[in-house]
Amino acid sequence: MKTLRIVIWIAIALFAGLLGWLTLEMNRSREQATEGPFGVPFRLVSQDGAEITEKAFVGKPTALFFGFTHCPEVCPTTLFELDGWMAKVDPDGSKLQAYFVTVDPERDTPELVKGYVSNVSKRITGISGPPDAVMEMVKGFRVYAKKVPVDEKKPDGDYTMDHTASVFLLDKAGSFTGTIAYGENPEVAVKKLENLTTR
Repeated sequence: MKTLRIVIWIAIALFAGLLGWLTLEMNRSREQATEGPFGVPFRLVSQDGAEITEKAFVGKPTALFFGFTHCPEVCPTTLFELDGWMAKVDPDGSKLQAYFVTVDPERDTPELVKGYVSNVSKRITGISGPPDAVMEMVKGFRVYAKKVPVDEKKPDGDYTMDHTASVFLLDKAGSFTGTIAYGENPEVAVKKLENLTTR
């Protein structure tokens, strides 16, 4: 019985130590995400064909959304709502900037992205580029994106993309400050953007 108690206490001590370590690592990751610029360095192509790098996300608060042009509902809805929220918070466009990064660079050329984004907003800039470079950037910004066949029996046929649907908010230093979730209450979303302009 005494031996069993000792084993239980050792197990509890090990579990407590593991829990403490996990908490420390999570806090460290959170601090790293907020200390410096979010994401990874990249060299991609803007919707106008010009080179664009991570430096574009510095100097002015940024709303950043990852999606794709064949998206039936989430992406066009988010872009439309984001454009409206920005018009309320920053009517003249001097305080905020926004970008749409494709998670489907195989189909989404810069020209296609430009047409897609321009149909919804004049204030959001599309980003695409070579598929490998785009997906490296997407992963570096901790965005989930996965190709899903429309017909499971034809995996090489038409497909859609399953992806993170939140808008990422970066301050003027490029640091992550939070997100606007898909379906967020409009008043809350506007308040988040207002708070972003004061950082």
